[in-house]
Amino acid sequence: MCTIRVRILPLPPGPHDAAPRAEPGVRTTVDTRHPAGPALGALDQADLVPDSCQPLPQPLFLAPLPGTTDRRAEHRLGPGVRPQPFTTSRTVPHSGPLGTLRHRSRLGGKSTQNLGSETATQPATTWVMTAYLLSASVFTPILGRVGDLLGKTRTLVAVLVAVLAGCLLAALAPTIGILIVARVVQGIGGAVFPLSFGIIRDQFEAGRVSRSISNLSAVIAAGGGVGIVAAGPIVAGLDYRWLFWIPVAIVSVTALIAARHIPESPHRAQGRVNWVGALLLSGWLVALLLPVSQGSRWGWNSASVISLFVAAVVLFALWLRTESRSPSPLIDLRVLRTRPVWTTNTAALLFGAGLSSVWAFLPGFVQTPSSAGYGFGANVTASGLLMLPMLIAMFVAGVLSGRLEPRLGAKHLLIAGSGLAALACALLALLHDEQWQIAVAAGVFGLGVGLAFASMANLIVSSVPAEQAGAATGMNANLRSIGGAIGTAVMSLLVTSRLAHNGLPYASGYTHGFSVLTLFLVGAALATALAPARHAAHTPGRATDSPVPQPDAVTRT
Repeated sequence: MCTIRVRILPLPPGPHDAAPRAEPGVRTTVDTRHPAGPALGALDQADLVPDSCQPLPQPLFLAPLPGTTDRRAEHRLGPGVRPQPFTTSRTVPHSGPLGTLRHRSRLGGKSTQNLGSETATQPATTWVMTAYLLSASVFTPILGRVGDLLGKTRTLVAVLVAVLAGCLLAALAPTIGILIVARVVQGIGGAVFPLSFGIIRDQFEAGRVSRSISNLSAVIAAGGGVGIVAAGPIVAGLDYRWLFWIPVAIVSVTALIAARHIPESPHRAQGRVNWVGALLLSGWLVALLLPVSQGSRWGWNSASVISLFVAAVVLFALWLRTESRSPSPLIDLRVLRTRPVWTTNTAALLFGAGLSSVWAFLPGFVQTPSSAGYGFGANVTASGLLMLPMLIAMFVAGVLSGRLEPRLGAKHLLIAGSGLAALACALLALLHDEQWQIAVAAGVFGLGVGLAFASMANLIVSSVPAEQAGAATGMNANLRSIGGAIGTAVMSLLVTSRLAHNGLPYASGYTHGFSVLTLFLVGAALATALAPARHAAHTPGRATDSPVPQPDAVTRT
């Protein structure tokens, strides 16, 4: 993530004079790496000066933590500043150019303070991240269904054009409000990969589908890894806006290639978009994800959080009722209730909790100053390089999974991937004193992610009719995102529940957090184990309304 330096300016006479303040003209380093962003509002009239995003030797932790106050930070920056440890933004790997885009644009959200102190308030910077999460969660399943109805390729091209517009708007954004709007538009890109999986299902021969999906999943990992490693140097050497200008060029080329060279899918679902179901789906997703992502700042016992959770339950029940009675449902609940699908979706929810939390908190752990008794004081680039074993392992495992699936079966590969990821989190909980231990655990985690990510897509694609592949894979991706939001919130509570006198979390917070992630991932393996040894698979290229039973790959001779 990026850091900036803040020059504190003299304030006009007023009631605030009684409070201790930083001396005028002193250059105070502020860390912006926490998902909630720094409490810049507490700095009042601050002149934000970019400083090449240099690493912090001893970062200040300024995001508010309900119920705690650090007196030293309050003395240095004024009343109401409460320390909280930073983490990198929640990240979920995306493919190739768009994977790089997502990770770079998330970092861009952390650098938005360069837009000006008058707009870079803590709530605004938080919304840069939340806007993308909500938008992607809403658009992913809806546009997956639109692709099933109107054509996956033309929908894919339209989504890429929308992402291009969002990147361009973000690169030119004069205020953080415009950047938030741009992030909403970029969230449409969440539908790219469910649509891509559906196109593979429609266009490729049966024997090539699983391998092609696995290869795409491997590119997803590689693209996301490039974004993580390259984002820090890009911001340091250029400007945070280049995190959007570079994807503008990449997505432009991608959209042209898709429009010219990807044939339209031959299978179309019958019916129309159930807009009532889409509205209810959007409602319960927003009502669920908004308090999950904002609860630590609003307060988990606040009326807003409780009301939104209640609204999510009510809207979810109404959505189920509407979808079950609709002749053309947005998401066919009969398909979701089939055993291969619901077990895979449960595994996706739990695996997403572990995946996003490791992506979010492991870089923050290694960036923590060693004076805290743990961590290595790594800068952003060094922490990104420490993630390289994970990224390489993800790519290799993703490619290999396509070769192993015909022999072992996607179910067993998902169990193995979840088990390896659980082992990695257990290693992080027990062994984290040396950098090589982090690198080994990261590599093991990458192997698990590479196997699991491809296997989940293969299980869903092979278990639903071709004309429902877009909506089904979109819902699976959505559940993984929901799990990621929940897992990151749980991890944040555990890490920040107790802070040392210097405002840093205790090592035990990370230990407990990684232990809980281990349980999440073990749960994902157990959920996958409930999937039937034989599942309903559909031969790619056929659009049928009833499943054609086929043996799972592991039972073939």
